[in-house]
Amino acid sequence: AMMRRLLLHEARVHAVPGRDLRDLGDSILLHDRGEREPFWNRLEGLRWPDEGGAFDKRLTEVLVLFASIGRTPHIWASPLHDSPVDLVRRLEANGFRDMGPGNVMLLSDPEPARSAATAPIPDGVSIERLADLDGHGRDEASRAIVDVLLDAFEVDPERRSAIEAETVASLSHPWFTHYLVRADREPAAVARRATFEGLTYLSSIGTAGWARGRGLGSLVTRLAAADGLADDSTSVYLGVFADNRDAIGVYQRSGFVQLGRTCPDMFLW
Repeated sequence: AMMRRLLLHEARVHAVPGRDLRDLGDSILLHDRGEREPFWNRLEGLRWPDEGGAFDKRLTEVLVLFASIGRTPHIWASPLHDSPVDLVRRLEANGFRDMGPGNVMLLSDPEPARSAATAPIPDGVSIERLADLDGHGRDEASRAIVDVLLDAFEVDPERRSAIEAETVASLSHPWFTHYLVRADREPAAVARRATFEGLTYLSSIGTAGWARGRGLGSLVTRLAAADGLADDSTSVYLGVFADNRDAIGVYQRSGFVQLGRTCPDMFLW
């Protein structure tokens, strides 16, 4: 129940720029009408029947659903939480392949976050909390945030306009706070916090290449987590690719632990 609550919460975060979100009862569908990127077009939180014939019928219905929206079938699987328990094996038998597993991490030790919130900020470093912006201030903040994201994640510059649109939408939405860390007055690290209904989801955590090794990723993660706790969140969580050992280490040292097992990202080839 907790994992499904987190998945639905995260999907609502990602739906903010105008994406469709459908709770199908036995699963959750996120769909972007204008963007074919698989991350924005997926099914998760599956509670499908165990009996073979009933499972095959539901899978067929879902394949038809993806065909009707013009998207390739894409399922985020969550071992220990989805049903049937051998969901991944059954999907593989039907032509699905793992695109790259991820972990859901939950804040279990709040002390590192709370300590960071009261500790002095390092010399030459400043923290900006950006929320409920409009007009020129929002556009200027978006450019600085996206500059860091493109560098941190080595994103194709052609994706800039889409990332800026997403950033602008969340900068003006009441659920979100963006964190911009400047080092020597230059944008150096970022994070995004979405807090509502007693949960906080952290995302878009990254550090520009030139600023790595200074602990800024850890700092911005802990500050965002501390603010989520201060906003009465019962849980603070985030997602990370399972092979990103550096980021996982930062999150573990910041008090996060993996929830459940690594989650395969199943895509129909």
